Amino acid sequence: MRFSVISSGSKANCTFIESGNTRILIDCGLSAKELERRLLIHGINPETIDAIIVTHEHSDHVYGIPVLSKRYKLPVFANNGTAHHIKKAYGIEKFSTGEAFWIGSVKVDPFSIVHDAADPVGYSLFAEGLKFVQATDLGRVTPLVKHMLEGAHAIVLESNHCQEMLKNCDYAWHLKQRISSSYGHLNNDAAGALLEELIHPELSHIVLAHLSENSNTPDVALDAVNHYIHNVYRHSIVAGSVSQPTEMVHIAEFDLKRQAML
Repeated sequence: MRFSVISSGSKANCTFIESGNTRILIDCGLSAKELERRLLIHGINPETIDAIIVTHEHSDHVYGIPVLSKRYKLPVFANNGTAHHIKKAYGIEKFSTGEAFWIGSVKVDPFSIVHDAADPVGYSLFAEGLKFVQATDLGRVTPLVKHMLEGAHAIVLESNHCQEMLKNCDYAWHLKQRISSSYGHLNNDAAGALLEELIHPELSHIVLAHLSENSNTPDVALDAVNHYIHNVYRHSIVAGSVSQPTEMVHIAEFDLKRQAML
């Protein structure tokens, strides 16, 4: 299993994940043209993508779906609440939140999250004996979210804003309230505290995601989160970017190296 966070931030979000011959996009907030360009950086032909799975209907997650899905005849998987807001896609495949389904060799388990959208979800993906979880756009960490993140080999987790930077940035007051509310976005300290509880020896990769361009920076997010986990985590942690994809991470390679050391 391998993955790359193709874009992550307040403007556009998309994650690529692959297992065997199955290739999936989680969201597509980029234009189709820009997504194609970024996939080719990793040597990925856009024609080989099998499906798009959608977390929720906000434009920074679905902007490129209509053009991309039609261009490559991609099925778009979304629950009823989200599907209602996605227009002009090639084809919608509806699922029920909390009920797992399969795309090729990958088991997809959508779970409910708290955000100001119709029916937002995070995803746990299972393949090759590995577990990948993406949970962004979290107003707060619920017991279900924590449960679904447990035991993951790789995690893409929201670390949206620094509370102090949000307080002092030039956002309108109502927007600051929305972001910091229990239906908004997870701050750096909340992300760090959650990861501190989730750390286990097989968790090889963490990507901090959906960083605000106005009330966060990669260095600020990483410093805040490392304050919680620096004594217990020794593997890869990076911050996603809206301007470029992360490196392609091979989760299984880490697992094989770890086993060889035992």
